[in-house]
Amino acid sequence: MTHSTQARTTTHWQRFSVPYEFPVVFTEGVFDADNPALREVLCRLEPAKRHRVAFFVDDGLGAPLLAAIQAYAERHRDALELACAPVAVPGGEKIKTELHFVESMQQKLFELHLDRHSYVVAVGGGAVLDAVGLVAATTHRGVRHVRIPTTVLAQNDSGVGVKNGVNLHGVKNFVGTFAPPFAVLNDLGFIMRLPDRDKIAGMAEAVKVSLIRDAEFFAWIERHMDDLATFERGAMAYMIRRCAELHMRQIGHGGDPFEMGSARPLDYGHWSAHKLESLTRHHARHGEAVAIGMALDARYSVLAGLLAPGEEERICALLEYLGFHLWHPALARTGEKGEWAILEGLKDFQEHLGGELTVTLLAGIGKGVEVHEMDTARVREAMQWLRSRAGD
Repeated sequence: MTHSTQARTTTHWQRFSVPYEFPVVFTEGVFDADNPALREVLCRLEPAKRHRVAFFVDDGLGAPLLAAIQAYAERHRDALELACAPVAVPGGEKIKTELHFVESMQQKLFELHLDRHSYVVAVGGGAVLDAVGLVAATTHRGVRHVRIPTTVLAQNDSGVGVKNGVNLHGVKNFVGTFAPPFAVLNDLGFIMRLPDRDKIAGMAEAVKVSLIRDAEFFAWIERHMDDLATFERGAMAYMIRRCAELHMRQIGHGGDPFEMGSARPLDYGHWSAHKLESLTRHHARHGEAVAIGMALDARYSVLAGLLAPGEEERICALLEYLGFHLWHPALARTGEKGEWAILEGLKDFQEHLGGELTVTLLAGIGKGVEVHEMDTARVREAMQWLRSRAGD
């Protein structure tokens, strides 16, 4: 074979794997001077080193917490150095919808000359963790990030996940990264001080993961719904811990932690929830929207012949007992052609992942099943059912 006829293209395959591991610590009084949990996670790789740390704290948590952080750092000054006074940032969707806050946090890290062995600690709800996580992941291509979630939803779901992101162009989490945290510290004390509405909202994710992964956990929630509805300390602690364990199992062993495929099995009830949040300009909490989405998809599962009739009522009854309202006026909003705007959520859901539409439905309590099409007439029928139940 002459040189001119030899193949001109050569392909070399580069393959490597990177192990990820991080501790998820359940504690109380994380900033009490005699609680070593935070110190231990910061020092777990280099125990003899003094570590520089920057804290970004949800401004709704109050000035006393900022003082407690400074006092903790002073008590443990042999192990950690505050790079600056703790920085208060907006909580809720505001921090995710106004890019100014991301830019200002990146500016702060630039001014502090933090390196990749320094720490960025986020203290707050899921929105704060998402935004600060994005900043940490994109500064020097990754500064060590520690999450201290302060809401039920953040402790039992998003805090133990590997996603960060903010909203852009009206699309939820349009800009983001997959970047596991360095550590997560869940402090039950934050949960017990939450307003009732926020405690309730976070329970939606526990119901969700039980429905798709653990029938025994769903039965436990049913047996303890009185304790959960009254926020009994022990029940809240177990509910959060078990929910976090199930999320961690799916992320660690589900085969697609960075969502390279078209499925999001943990997002049962979410295709409509994300759209409802947008339609209400985030006045509906994420957990409140997910509860409605779960009820909608439970009814759809029955109509599709996947779930036994009556099970959707069982699911709705539990959600309502926990304090959720399973209808919102924004669900009835229509677009220019008179179609319910919520149906746009299916297109948005598919576009976010790419590939074919993949939605998780129910084949039984504790058994999620993936489908690749949703019959819009059936969705409308499920919507009408929800609306009738609510007496709207």
